[in-house]
Amino acid sequence: MLAFRSPLCVVTAAGVMGVACSHAPVHELSVRADAREPAAIELFQRHVRSTGTIQAFRVFNVLVPQIRGPGGRLTLTRLIPNGTQANQGDVLAEFDRTQQVDDARDTKAKVDDLAHQIEQLRAQYRSDAAKRSSDLKQAEADLAKAEIELQKGEVLSEIDRLKNQAKAESARARVASLKKSGHFHDLAETAGVRILELQRDRQQVALERAQTNMEKLTVRAPITGMVALESTWRNGSAGPMQVGDQGWPGQALVRIFDPSDMVVITMVSEPDGAAIAQRGARAKVYLDAYPGAVFDAHLEAASPVASGGIQSPIRSFTARFRLEQRDRRLLPDLSAAVEIVPAGVKP
Repeated sequence: MLAFRSPLCVVTAAGVMGVACSHAPVHELSVRADAREPAAIELFQRHVRSTGTIQAFRVFNVLVPQIRGPGGRLTLTRLIPNGTQANQGDVLAEFDRTQQVDDARDTKAKVDDLAHQIEQLRAQYRSDAAKRSSDLKQAEADLAKAEIELQKGEVLSEIDRLKNQAKAESARARVASLKKSGHFHDLAETAGVRILELQRDRQQVALERAQTNMEKLTVRAPITGMVALESTWRNGSAGPMQVGDQGWPGQALVRIFDPSDMVVITMVSEPDGAAIAQRGARAKVYLDAYPGAVFDAHLEAASPVASGGIQSPIRSFTARFRLEQRDRRLLPDLSAAVEIVPAGVKP
């Protein structure tokens, strides 16, 4: 019996064979057009194995605080132990703030001194303004008296009339001079007070900066989670910072993560990319450090484009699977074996 994939070929072959050998039976073979090759079915349904690293879904890197103003290395005075469960707002570390306390005290003294100077100057200016007002009123009164004397010119002698006229002109000039000088005195006094106010405000800004720096030197937990100390280079070797060490602002200090929500990051080779092409893919995660520990996970995200090294022809997709169980053995940076089950395939 001969099997052909096309129905047309089957009929033609049956006709020819009917003429040559009329006694030989002929069977037709129907083939579905959407049938897949066994190799393709096996490629799609097989499990994909890879390696990955356990990571926390929510993680924050806490750094040595950066303070405003003249910077430098900060001395660590308190550090939370490694592996401690911390709540949001708990103190993770503290740094020496002696310099900031001294700066705040000196600046506060300057602010208070300038505030007293401003009040004293304003009191002095109020006294001077009252004296100028009194002088102006006296000059206006003298002018009014001189003008009244001028009205007696008809009954006074020529000499007295001229004297009264000179007094009136002098009083009028004095009133104008006092008004003009009073205006400029007011401007000068306002400027003098404003200068001291600006000096006080500048010192107030410096005081607030010192207080902010003191608050920054107390590092608090941004989230609730477990604390992991970061390694740094100290005394010729790598290790976590200890009390008494000095660190530069922006240097890694601790890492805090939420152990209740963990993921595994794995690389899937480009030929196996079909396993993570659709949502619904699942995975079995095996921890290398704990043989026999198996966790279920589901696909959460995958990179749409494969990437690789500059001179390497190998390309891989990055996939992230979220673990469905919560276990104290699930810690960041643990290596794991990942068995990926594509969507629609039985585990």
